Amino acid sequence: MRSSVAAADRVTARRRVALLLLWLLPAIWSSNYLIARSAGPHVPPHVLAFGRWGIVFALLLAFNARSIASHPQRLLAEWRQSLVLGALGMWICGAWVYLAGHTTSTTNLSLIYAAAPVGIALAGQRLLGERLGRAQAVAMLLSLAGVIFVVLHGDPGSLLSVRFVVGDLWILAATISWIGYSVLQQYFRTRLSPTERLCSMAAGGLVVMLPFVAWELAAMTAPLDAKAWQLIVLAALLPGLLSYLTYDFLQRELGVARAGLVIYLAPIYAAGLAWWLLGEVPQWYHAVGAMLILPSIHIATRRA
Repeated sequence: MRSSVAAADRVTARRRVALLLLWLLPAIWSSNYLIARSAGPHVPPHVLAFGRWGIVFALLLAFNARSIASHPQRLLAEWRQSLVLGALGMWICGAWVYLAGHTTSTTNLSLIYAAAPVGIALAGQRLLGERLGRAQAVAMLLSLAGVIFVVLHGDPGSLLSVRFVVGDLWILAATISWIGYSVLQQYFRTRLSPTERLCSMAAGGLVVMLPFVAWELAAMTAPLDAKAWQLIVLAALLPGLLSYLTYDFLQRELGVARAGLVIYLAPIYAAGLAWWLLGEVPQWYHAVGAMLILPSIHIATRRA
């Protein structure tokens, strides 16, 4: 009896931690927007993504070396799914987003990526059997409306002036890839710990990226400068290692649909970071968007 009560208490505690992290993760993840905006003149997209996940792989390998050595057969048994998840979550959702940033606008990028949580919820229903109640579904749509309101700067008419370019195809592919990564990560069975699995996925992503990195390095006319290395390390630690481990925890505790809602919080947090770090003062439409998004996230997760 006591053991069952203690187990229930642990589950409740983990849910509370997950709900707290749901609100904190976007602040960490939003750093990737600033990195993407700053990287162009300093480091090519695949080199940035490869360096990011190379550092993550090295750190996790050092941390998990003993446990991995004790059961290498587990890694070998899951190499195919590690390669697939690495290609989706580390290569396409990394380098391709940076590629898109070279030609598409922030507006287009945000509009296309806003479809990800809805796609995750639909795919989660089909592959994982997850169900959202009516209140949660409405809350998700209100969050989507809030994000679009922020992206359009409070002027729905500006949607008519949006022009789509080649870079939008990159971000569309990245959005579909993130949906696939989010759902398949929970669909695939694993015997690895979260850190072992992220290490394995990082390795898979590095293998896929290697030829593209070699091509970019061959085309470079100067070595990476100090700013490039700063961006690579920052991308590895914040939107890389810390964010992906936290996202995996949220998926396991809250489900893929509710965990996917962190994307809707990102524009609000990004505005705050830009104000703090870049001196870009938030506008009135950020406040309106926040009033739509924040209560909706609370409604969507209160029964989790």
